[in-house]
Amino acid sequence: LTHPTFNRYHSETEMLRYLYRLQGKDLSLATAMIPLGSCTMKLNATTEMVPITWPEFGQIHPFAPTEQAQGYRQLFTELETWLAEITGFDGVSLQPNAGAQGEYTGLLVIREYHQRRGDSHRHVCLIPQSAHGTNPASAVMAGMKVVAVACDDDGNIDVGDLRAKADKHGDNLAALMVTYPSTHGVFEAEIAEICAIVHSHGGQVYMDGANMNAQVGLCRPADFGADVCHLNLHKTFCIPHGGGGPGVGPIGVKAHLVPYLPGHSLASGVGGSQGIGAVTSAPWGSASILPISWMYIAMMGGAGLQRATEVAILNANYIAQRLTGHYDILYTGQNGRVAHECILDLRPFKKSADVWVEDVAKRLIDYGFHPPTMSWPVAGTLMVEPTESESKAELDRFCDAMIAIRDEIRAIEAGESDRDHNLLKHAPHTAADLVSDWNRPYSREQAVFPTPFTRSAKFWPAVNRIDQAYGDRNLICSCVGMDAYSES
Repeated sequence: LTHPTFNRYHSETEMLRYLYRLQGKDLSLATAMIPLGSCTMKLNATTEMVPITWPEFGQIHPFAPTEQAQGYRQLFTELETWLAEITGFDGVSLQPNAGAQGEYTGLLVIREYHQRRGDSHRHVCLIPQSAHGTNPASAVMAGMKVVAVACDDDGNIDVGDLRAKADKHGDNLAALMVTYPSTHGVFEAEIAEICAIVHSHGGQVYMDGANMNAQVGLCRPADFGADVCHLNLHKTFCIPHGGGGPGVGPIGVKAHLVPYLPGHSLASGVGGSQGIGAVTSAPWGSASILPISWMYIAMMGGAGLQRATEVAILNANYIAQRLTGHYDILYTGQNGRVAHECILDLRPFKKSADVWVEDVAKRLIDYGFHPPTMSWPVAGTLMVEPTESESKAELDRFCDAMIAIRDEIRAIEAGESDRDHNLLKHAPHTAADLVSDWNRPYSREQAVFPTPFTRSAKFWPAVNRIDQAYGDRNLICSCVGMDAYSES
């Protein structure tokens, strides 16, 4: 704590100004949409957030005696009931603290189910190439062997390959992990058949609920064959996330798996009758933030939740349609539509203009947007998820920015802009750039005020582009050396 920051501010006024200066360096939803694909960066409404500031919720100890936490227990019970109704499952555990932990917990429940039936040899987990990124790691941590399943050219699971892999590993098949809609941004048209194939070989279906924002009110995982599904309350159900947390990744299970839901050695009434051990330290996970999701569901109601899903899907398809002709939409479903997100293919620009996906992402900052998810699940692409929180005006502002950037790429392709020194290669541009020596082949106005909106509501990036790859590969230790501990 010897750093000047910890010793500089001695009044509330000074501290307030310091915090607001930090806040000004960060683009948040208060500034613009954050279209991170697979992240569901939707509005976290103030009315949902207020209850967690009340000491009755925010300061209660996770092991407070049951008789002193009846209201909290009622909130847990109601939230579990609502999530079960939304997903179609028979039981819910709120214990997992994150989506990946929900995956791990779900697989442990499946493993326990097989072991209790004398099928301990079932250890193979089929995972499509379109599954969510953490799935293989969760399966390995649960002691399973991962077998990959191919996808077709449209981003769907190759049902023929799935059937072949299920036949080959049938005696040892433990589970299939599948994301729905897929991480490629499309609804798997054969999802019911996919689940049936796995069940016919004695396996269980684990559904990754990361993309549940495209299902709520329209379909339920349990109805088309899933046995287990985790939910991201910090995505679909409005708990804020980013910067390391907080998160909640509850799992829902069908009746035959309810007995194996995680229990807790220090709390009664948690988990199933033959539950696996606790997967986190507290009986109900990140309990202090559960009121956010309770408030969201209570205020939206069934009709509101369904409408939110419909608008989320509509917004993604609006962006896909507006940008078609400027960018290739990598994957679409049977009807030429996407789910709640779309993948823009930027790979052709590498050859035509020496423009990489990172160049487009950084240039978007000049237009006042947080870039979409970059190079995942496909390298050289941007995955865009607008959520239902954004208006048509904001969607149009984003599309206008992407179309304008495409025009900047065309200028490079036509030889009108230099391939090495152009608006994209030097993005993002900072306020300091405006008052520095300017020897670039484009104007300051083109750099920092590309649209009328940016003139009236400019978000200024704090720094220019850094060498991300160098930073990832060359860690710099900020801890003191051993000399600091030497005795005089």
